[in-house]
Amino acid sequence: MDDFQALVARQHEDRIDAAVETLTEADLPPGEVTIRVAYSSVNFKDALALTPKGGVARDYPLVPGIDLTGEVVASSSDEFAVGDAVLAHGYDIGTGRHGGYAEYARVPADQVVSLGSLTPYEGAAIGTAGFTAAMSVQALIARGIQPEDGPIVVTGATGGVGSVSVDLLSAAGYQTVASTGKKDAEERLKGLGASEVIPRLPADPDAKPRALGKTRWAGAVDCVGGATLADVLSTMSYGGAVAASGLTGGPALNTTVMPFILRGVALLGMDSVMMRIGPRRELWALLGGSLKPQRLSQITHDVDVVDVVDVIDQVRAGAFSGRAVVKVAGGF
Repeated sequence: MDDFQALVARQHEDRIDAAVETLTEADLPPGEVTIRVAYSSVNFKDALALTPKGGVARDYPLVPGIDLTGEVVASSSDEFAVGDAVLAHGYDIGTGRHGGYAEYARVPADQVVSLGSLTPYEGAAIGTAGFTAAMSVQALIARGIQPEDGPIVVTGATGGVGSVSVDLLSAAGYQTVASTGKKDAEERLKGLGASEVIPRLPADPDAKPRALGKTRWAGAVDCVGGATLADVLSTMSYGGAVAASGLTGGPALNTTVMPFILRGVALLGMDSVMMRIGPRRELWALLGGSLKPQRLSQITHDVDVVDVVDVIDQVRAGAFSGRAVVKVAGGF
C-alpha cells in the first residue's frame, strides 16, 4: 500500500486541531479487513471527537469519521474478499481507532457489513444516523404501535436521525409530527412526509416539568433528550413508547415514574454503537430493501473531506440539517 492522505485530529493543550496528513500502512490499526474508503459522513459524535473533553475520543492522534463505506483491498477473513463493497460504523471506529476520514481504513471482520444492493454513497448517506432512525422505527413497530393508534412525534426532526425517522415513519403510514426549533424547516420536513410541524418541546422551556400531561402521542422518536424527552414522556398515550437516542438537549432527565406506572409507557434506549454484528447486518439488509429511505436526496449534502471541519462546526452549533456525505476518494 502506498502512502495515503488522512484528516488527523491532534490535541494541543485545550484545543483539538484537525489537518490533512500523510500516513502509511503502519499507521492503520489491527484488523482483518482493509478498506479503500469512498465515503464517510458527519454525525454528532464526530463533532464530539473534535471537541475538547467531548467524551468520545479514547486518545489522540485520531482519524475521525464513525462511518465509512468503500471497497475491500485486503482481507484475511473468509467472510470478505478483495473487491467487496462494504461499510462499517460504530464500535470504536473514529473514536478509539482510525475512522473514515482517510483514504484507507482497517477494521475487524466482525465489524464489517456487506453493502448488498446499496451503493457506497447510499450507505454513507444513511450512515449511523439513518441506521439509528431505522432502529427506532423498528422498535416502535415491534412494540405493537400501529398507524391507527395515533400520531408519532419526532423531536430534533431536522437532524440526521430525525430527518430519516420522518421519512421512514411517513412511508410506513404513520401520522408523523415533526418537532424542531428551526423556523425555516416546515416546508422541508413536510416534503419528507411530516403531516404537521410543531415548535421545539416543551412549548415553555421555563415551565416546571409535569408528572403527567394531556395525552398527545402514540409513540415518539426522541433525538434530543433532556427537558424535551421529559415532556414527551408526560404526554404519551396509554401503552405508548419512546425510542430515545439523543442528548443534544442534555443528558439529565427530570421526570417521574408516573408515565410508566400509570400509562404503561415504555422508554426504549437506542444504541447503534455496540449492537451485535448479526442484528446489525440484518437491519442493513432491510435498509437496502423494504426499509430503504425514500427521500435521501432531499436531506443529503455533499462535502469534500478537506472541508468537513466546517460542517462539523455547524453540527456542533446545531445549525446543520439533514445528512452530510463526506467524499473521501478524490476528496483530498
